[in-house]
Amino acid sequence: MSLKEIKIPKNMNYQKEEFESKNLDHLGIIDEIGIVEKINEIFLVDIREKVNTGEVVKAIILNGLGFVSRPLYLFPDFFQDKPIEHLIKEGIKASDLNDDKIGRVMDKLYKYGLTKIFLIIALEVVKKFGIETKYSHLDSSSLHLHGEYKNCVNNEDKEQGINKENPINITQGYSRDHRPDLKQCILDLIVSSDGDIPLFFRGASGNESDKAVFAHILVEYSKQIDFESIMVADSALYSENNLKLMSNMKWISRVPLSIKKAKNLVKAFISKELKPSDIKGYSYQEEKVFYGGIEQRWLLVESTERKKADLKKLSKKILEEFLKTNKQLVKLEKEDFCSKSLAELKIKDLTAKLKYHQISDIEITERLNKGQTVVYQIKGKLIENQELIKKHENSCGRFILFFEYFRHNQINTYRNIENI
Repeated sequence: MSLKEIKIPKNMNYQKEEFESKNLDHLGIIDEIGIVEKINEIFLVDIREKVNTGEVVKAIILNGLGFVSRPLYLFPDFFQDKPIEHLIKEGIKASDLNDDKIGRVMDKLYKYGLTKIFLIIALEVVKKFGIETKYSHLDSSSLHLHGEYKNCVNNEDKEQGINKENPINITQGYSRDHRPDLKQCILDLIVSSDGDIPLFFRGASGNESDKAVFAHILVEYSKQIDFESIMVADSALYSENNLKLMSNMKWISRVPLSIKKAKNLVKAFISKELKPSDIKGYSYQEEKVFYGGIEQRWLLVESTERKKADLKKLSKKILEEFLKTNKQLVKLEKEDFCSKSLAELKIKDLTAKLKYHQISDIEITERLNKGQTVVYQIKGKLIENQELIKKHENSCGRFILFFEYFRHNQINTYRNIENI
């Protein structure tokens, strides 16, 4: 029907209404999760309060998603041009969200435990939205901070386990965001394999070691969740102590190649000896290993694409070593040594540093210098060590997975882990 076909009665009265639109941006995403209600279950609501704890937390989240670079006393400014009665509740004003109120709520949250609160809300989200929790992935990141933070003690000793009582130390440590010159804190996060939904959050001191705390985090996490999940983390999780600590849990980790057995295993097989996987571009080999007092199976995996990239890097390293060492050898051949043993020692020191080459046809000759003193000179030839290079080529594109989940079960194909 066109506009011309619409007949409007002459006697119909129209009442003009004025409408005003405002852009909510990210501000309409909180209510469906039920954060306010969950927070207020934890902290009893005081009927005398104009704004309760749950509502303040909601305001903090909305502010945090908007801008975080202003001091706390300017917090109300964020809501000056926002429909705050619609977002929080009727009768509230921006001035009600002052720094005194927010400070008191933050003290409550800290005293109760932010990690605990986060997990309670996360578990509610899992139930409400049916998040798949078959796998839980743990990793950490560092956040660099500017300033001296003189009130923080620089504890050089790495923490063992999880410190629940003391506040974190803002201090220097291994920087994952490439700012080793600045002090930092650590963020530990567990997410689901289904959409990377955060399930567990923990702040930690800047010098914390993943290897020291990852197992403790997962043990603590597994005690608090009400569903079964296979824990997944990087090689920091795999250690002799953690194998024992997590013996009753289902977990998967990459075996660090710093372990001699692992290093030897990735070099042991040629590609043809590996079994083809159902996943295109991958092959694998099972190996029974006894490590940390526990019999286990490692899964050696080779990626075709990763192997190509690693071989390219290896060729570059071989060339760089040749150019550098050949230059040193030429310089060494021009040097006079006062004894034969010193000349042999120099050659031995140079050879010990080589990863891909060896010095062959070594000759140490003696002659008289201008002062008619006997001196010794070295001659040698730098060649590729094919045996060592072959081992490095074999290890390209490979990594080892440990499955505590499959320790007592036979792994028939690589299909078992394609969705991890």
